[in-house]
Amino acid sequence: MGTFRVEIGVGHPQGGDLHPVSALVDTGAGHSMMPAALLEQLGLTPLERLRFKVADGRRVEYDVADARFSIFGRERFCPVIFGPEGQFLLGATTLEIFNLMVDPTEVNPRLVPIEEVNL
Repeated sequence: MGTFRVEIGVGHPQGGDLHPVSALVDTGAGHSMMPAALLEQLGLTPLERLRFKVADGRRVEYDVADARFSIFGRERFCPVIFGPEGQFLLGATTLEIFNLMVDPTEVNPRLVPIEEVNL
């Protein structure tokens, strides 16, 4: 399954404007990740610092908060990692909270509601 991008919004959980971003759908990532500078600009403050194992096997620590996400006009609150500049990843936890999955029957990957996929 190839990678692809989807237009989403991210914002402060207590309201305000949503910042539009083009996020890479990464079903191999547990949580979504946005640049720390963007999350700080939106007024998010870390709730905790967690350890993660990255693709090359290294263990790293990142700050984590809850953010408001908008996908396809729906809004939900999801965990988000304060990541490096340029990292706009939409992870599995966010997809599950939105009840979305990558449609495995399509040649061109796309997000669909889970109930629309023939399993």
